[in-house]
Amino acid sequence: MPDFRQRPGTRKTYRRLKNPIADIAAFDAVLRTLIFDNPLGCTSYNARRKHFPPVQKVREIYTAKFEYRNESRKRVGTTIETYDSLEGYETGIAAVISNMANIFSHRGRVKHIPAADLFSVMLRCHDPGDGLYFIHLARNRITLSSYNNDGIKEKFEHWAATVPELV
Repeated sequence: MPDFRQRPGTRKTYRRLKNPIADIAAFDAVLRTLIFDNPLGCTSYNARRKHFPPVQKVREIYTAKFEYRNESRKRVGTTIETYDSLEGYETGIAAVISNMANIFSHRGRVKHIPAADLFSVMLRCHDPGDGLYFIHLARNRITLSSYNNDGIKEKFEHWAATVPELV
């Protein structure tokens, strides 16, 4: 099992995944576990007259890659589309594949390349004794940052060790 690496001078630790997360379904499953099952024991909190959930998405980026090939299977074009939500990613893929004007312009058939897609979500978590910290989950890396207590790091590392996609 790979170890997390501490960055010097910061309260940030990360792990590069040996194998990227297989697909969007596996990525979303890990994300849902963090948000809905709350394995790190985050708590809701109030700040600036607002109520915040224990784990909250701060930023999402989903990137889909496509290529166009002609009748001889020669690549005649590529495109990368970026979306700010999972729903946008899924409907955007369908829209690119069915965009006849774009297909005609490239003079080739479009193909989605799921293995080249990238996913990235940043989560804000609240620890009852230590305040806010962030988890950045990407297809090939997971990062814990802005934590003050090594207990948070240990809990995070223990949880990550139990998730097969993050090993």
